[in-house]
Amino acid sequence: MLLNPKRIATLHSRVSILSLLRRHSTLPPNPNPTTPLTKPQLKALVINHYSRGKFSNLIQNVVASPPVLLLACQNLTPRSNDVNSLASPAVALRFSVEELGRELGENRFDVESCCVRMVPSRKKGESLVLPNLKLKVVIEAIRMVLEIVYDERLVTFAYGGRVGMGRHTAIRYLKNSVQNPNWWFKVTFDREKFEHKNVNKLCLIIEEKIKDTVLIGIVRKLFECEVLQIELGGCYLGRGFPQECGLSSILINVYFNGFDKEIQDLRIRTNQENPRFDSNEVLSGSSVFYKPVKIYAVRYLDEILVITSGSKMLTMDLKNQVMKFLEGKLELKVDRLKMAIHSATMEKIDFLGMELQAVQPSVLRPPMSEKAIRAQKKYLRQKEVKAIELRNARETNRKKLGLKILAHVFKKLKQSDEFKFDFHIENEVREIFRTWADEVVKEFLGSLEEQANWYRMLSVGDFLSLRHIRHQLPQELVDAYDHFQEQVDKHIKPVKARKALEEAERRVVEEEEQKYAERTVQELTRLCMKVDAPIELVRKAVKMAGFTNNMGRPRPIKLLIALEDTDIIKWYAGVGRRWLDFFCCCHNFKMVKTVVTYHLRFSCLLTLAEKHESTKLETIRHYTKDLKVSDFNGIEEVHFPAEREIKMMGDKNLSDPKPVDGALSLALIRLASDEPAYSCVAHFCDRKDTIVYRVRLLQNRLNVNPLDEKKWVPGMGAIHEGLNRKCLPLCSDHIHDLYMGTISLQDIDCTSFVDVD
Repeated sequence: MLLNPKRIATLHSRVSILSLLRRHSTLPPNPNPTTPLTKPQLKALVINHYSRGKFSNLIQNVVASPPVLLLACQNLTPRSNDVNSLASPAVALRFSVEELGRELGENRFDVESCCVRMVPSRKKGESLVLPNLKLKVVIEAIRMVLEIVYDERLVTFAYGGRVGMGRHTAIRYLKNSVQNPNWWFKVTFDREKFEHKNVNKLCLIIEEKIKDTVLIGIVRKLFECEVLQIELGGCYLGRGFPQECGLSSILINVYFNGFDKEIQDLRIRTNQENPRFDSNEVLSGSSVFYKPVKIYAVRYLDEILVITSGSKMLTMDLKNQVMKFLEGKLELKVDRLKMAIHSATMEKIDFLGMELQAVQPSVLRPPMSEKAIRAQKKYLRQKEVKAIELRNARETNRKKLGLKILAHVFKKLKQSDEFKFDFHIENEVREIFRTWADEVVKEFLGSLEEQANWYRMLSVGDFLSLRHIRHQLPQELVDAYDHFQEQVDKHIKPVKARKALEEAERRVVEEEEQKYAERTVQELTRLCMKVDAPIELVRKAVKMAGFTNNMGRPRPIKLLIALEDTDIIKWYAGVGRRWLDFFCCCHNFKMVKTVVTYHLRFSCLLTLAEKHESTKLETIRHYTKDLKVSDFNGIEEVHFPAEREIKMMGDKNLSDPKPVDGALSLALIRLASDEPAYSCVAHFCDRKDTIVYRVRLLQNRLNVNPLDEKKWVPGMGAIHEGLNRKCLPLCSDHIHDLYMGTISLQDIDCTSFVDVD
């Protein structure tokens, strides 16, 4: 009987799911319902509710469970040292987990009552709806469940909102896997929020895998209350802004999963039509190079990049299929003007906040210049001279040691007839002289002139080599002489050494020629991906934030003068580290290092000088260039990255760093007020020793609309203006983490702001 391939794949998937069920069903349940579940236990709990190709009743049976809600609280906690105390006072002071679980299980949870509307300071501004901490816990629990359901079903080129699949992972894939790109295009959407039809489409996609009316109802209610808003084509997704809901990333991946599968099928069909051959199978020994047509795709949330190594007609057909699927099945509005096809070698394209271009391998790894070659030869000569000096010093020391030993032995023999030592040093002396002799022999054998001289002295002009003399000598003496000559020919004859040296030199020349030939062939037949930081946009952002003046020189930021010295340095350090972490995978990373090392560092020094009414030199003498400050105990701390640390930075990790947008556009100004103590607004922080800070946003200070690309930096997001001038009480630990970029405003309950005149 013949079986359909899709039917076979379905049977295999069912068998794998059943095996997972059997394996996870043997896991012990959580013994204590008041402690959070572990991730393997949560995965087992979700898979246990899988039957007939769907997950069922996940809200009532999984999300409503108190251990699952406690795990969501643990994920929302910004600092790891607060995790151990989650189960008792930190959560109980805010809401009851058991009561929340009963409300979810009985479908009595009111989403609208957990929403807070933030009114902007401007009259024409848009309001912002944020969830309180209770609703954030529910959203995080739903996100964890959806991640378990969908993460293994997403394609490999879908990045963002997934563990270990961040921006740097996508860039690493582009640099290492994309070969010979010819044409590419970026899918750009019109700046528009999800409409009712898109929400219905999303719910239908979820219902294909999950049978849970309560879950669908909560998702719809989140969209109705405007707590959950998905705006494609914007600049706020994956940036740590408070207006981004915790469910946005996973729901975008779920919504685009059908599109990703369509691209995956196109790639598979293209690979089947253009099989890959080994270079030896094409035409051995010829100059024919085979380049198969490839299709590459990378999607980070709503940013989509499609690359082809084929012709422009193939790319146009692919673009039409992509637009047809997005506008037809997903009902999205695509910006056709910005979705143009570009040459990968002639034009740069912006993707993930960086600039991509296809270049030859020599651009990424250029050969050594003549100046570098001269410097390398000079270094090798200096190294050789130092080695000779060290060897001569060792010989001098050994001679002195040998003379001391001989003098000591002669003195002992002269004083008495017998020869005694208090310590036995025969082995040590033997080892010293053996090492010395080995080095002398090695040095001798390494010199062809010495070998030729000694070989001439030992083998030429000896009367024992004359035939009429050899017959008159004893046979033992002749044999001994012949054996001696054989050893001389074997070890000292310079012809063999000269041939070995010439062979080594010839091998080095051949290797250099082969490398040059391979490099030349790669230059003509291969294209690589170069990733650059948009340095012009970085400089524009530096100027707009006030780090530099119109001449490009550092200047102070007077708004920060109200902060403590440590907070000023931490704010600059957080901005600098965000830039360094984000652009560390770029080819022109040195230019970003210059911006941080020079512009930000000296702007910080000038701000401190302006605050204390001192000169720049006095400030440098007090804080040093590394911007060292002392804590309450008098211990020096360094928050700003040192110059040596910046020089050693590079592409070392695979992470998903947040862009600098949130740190650059946010300033927290400390208030001098006699207000009563408030609780820290960080998630589940119960500290009362807080300080009230007022939020000051960059776009409101400059009176600039972030949507205006002429006045704002293109591609740079902004925190919603509804948080401008809001007052947030924060403890010392969390204000430190917020300044340094360890946490963002997503890790803070912004609905717990206080009203201070």
